[in-house]
Amino acid sequence: MAVSAFVIAAALALLLSWSLARLVETRSAAAVTTRLLAEGYTWAIVKADGLTVTLSGTAPNEAMRFSAMNLAGSVIESGRMRDEFQVEPAQVIAPPRFSLEILRNDDDVQLIGLLPSGDAKDRLAAAAAALARDNTQMDMLQTAAYPSPAGFDAALDLGLVALNLLPQSKISVSETGVVITAIAKSEAEKRSFEADIARATPKEVMVQTTISAPRPVLTPFTLRFVIDEQGPRFDACSADSDKARDRIMTAARAAGVTAAPRCVVGLGVPSPSWAQATSSAMATLAKLGAGTVTFSDADITLLAGPDVTQASFDREIGELRATLPDVFSLDAKMPEKAQTTTTAAGPVEFTATLAAETHSLDLRGRLTDNRVQAAVASFARARFGADKVRVATVLDPAAPDGWPQRVLAGLQSLAQLDHGTLLVRPDTVEVAGVSGSLQASAKISQTLSERLGQGKTFKVNVSYDKALDPLAALPTPQECVDHIHEALGNRKIAFDPGSAEIDSASASLMDAIAKGLKNCNAVKIEIAGHTDAQGSAGGNLALSQARAEAVMVALQGRQVDVSAMRAVGYGEGVPVADNGDESGREANRRIDFTLIDAPTVAAAIMDADGILPGAPSAGDMTSGAAQDPSLAPTTKTERPKTRPKG
Repeated sequence: MAVSAFVIAAALALLLSWSLARLVETRSAAAVTTRLLAEGYTWAIVKADGLTVTLSGTAPNEAMRFSAMNLAGSVIESGRMRDEFQVEPAQVIAPPRFSLEILRNDDDVQLIGLLPSGDAKDRLAAAAAALARDNTQMDMLQTAAYPSPAGFDAALDLGLVALNLLPQSKISVSETGVVITAIAKSEAEKRSFEADIARATPKEVMVQTTISAPRPVLTPFTLRFVIDEQGPRFDACSADSDKARDRIMTAARAAGVTAAPRCVVGLGVPSPSWAQATSSAMATLAKLGAGTVTFSDADITLLAGPDVTQASFDREIGELRATLPDVFSLDAKMPEKAQTTTTAAGPVEFTATLAAETHSLDLRGRLTDNRVQAAVASFARARFGADKVRVATVLDPAAPDGWPQRVLAGLQSLAQLDHGTLLVRPDTVEVAGVSGSLQASAKISQTLSERLGQGKTFKVNVSYDKALDPLAALPTPQECVDHIHEALGNRKIAFDPGSAEIDSASASLMDAIAKGLKNCNAVKIEIAGHTDAQGSAGGNLALSQARAEAVMVALQGRQVDVSAMRAVGYGEGVPVADNGDESGREANRRIDFTLIDAPTVAAAIMDADGILPGAPSAGDMTSGAAQDPSLAPTTKTERPKTRPKG
């Protein structure tokens, strides 16, 4: 019995202890879980094993794990806790997206964006301050300590060029490229801006340019359509809207025009029905088969071709009159047989010849009297230059009425050309020649239609020569460098021994280089100075730098735009021949010209530490070599001491 009682007591004690342990486990786990859930730690898992409470789960970060342990420790003793928390691996922080927005309205400049650390912010602020009046620029730029992404620096340089060039603009810069939206004052300024932007754009930068110009005021509002042996074409075309232009172009194609003509959209249209009237007149001319139709504001002059029959003319002109809006006035004529007004001295005519190369002007033919002759001569000298005009006219009081006005209108038209001829007769005015403007034919037609009046016949035959276009003929950056290399040939710029002074014998060579760069504005060219290996590395580096700067200053003195050029000295680091003999050393002493956008010499010769081979340390550099290589010296550069020639 005693044994049985003992066994039963032991069993009861064991059961009681187990029950107590389970109670402690349950309450501990419940208390900790409740506390963690109340604070939002839903990711924590609580398990109790006797007095030990195990905490597991994946914490978002180390701070959350530590906080969860502290919360659990506030409920139970820390000695009873086992930490089996996991922490989510830290995510790599992506670099920020660098971008820049530049807003400019004349001298009001706003800078907004995030830039990599470096001098970019200072450069932008300096450029904005130079443009702003009374410190009105708004700088909302921030920087981040991250390296500049590929392409961003080149895009930023282009953005700075655009900022200085465009008075009303919005410029967006990012590593993917540059987006430019701007306003120009005229179509000519727009073309100039576009050419300058294209010339300054590096090959690796994508640029999207949208430059708008206000519509010009066209006086008179002119359209001239011709069908002759050369085919259908426009001498001049004007429209008041894009929709009207499209309608006119549709009518032109229906009349047989195959090329893409230029049609200026401008202000000054005489009627909202302009497109309807011009399209109807062009269709009528196409049905006639040949002739010209000229619109000068609301006045229409239609001259049928020589082979048009009277019946066809009457039918088509009648239909045209019925379709024209009331505001338009039509003067339609059949061709008249050529009649030459003559006097005892010959036919009544006036001619002017504008020479191609000399641009001299010869005036011949009939003028009414001395007063008219003096007026014509004065007008010609004012337009073409006093020393360019030769007057060889004769006086004829019997010249037709309106003769002086016809002559002056012809000379005003001839002034639109680079070279050409003018023929004035009683029945017609003819202007022919070559121009560097795509709008020359349209401008001449406008002038003649306005000055001669409705119903007067004139003929315009002007061709466009791209080589005479001042914008289209501008050389590309590569062509500018090619001009330099062509001028150099087998020669090179020589210097006094051990000095940065250009030898007087190289003056003609510098003149030739400057001539090749005459039309190269703001072209990024590196002027690189090189030496042989004689002397110290520091001295050679300083000498090459000073010589490169001397060349840039010499070009600047010859009226070359050096604003985008930089002078860099490479010392003896980039030899092109062996320095072991005199011929090799002579070849290594040189000045090179390369485009900055092309792979630079410095990039090609940098060692693994980013140091030019043979370059001295900062402490070994002379003050002349330490100057900013991108700027011409404002004071005399300190030269190294003269060393023996060779």
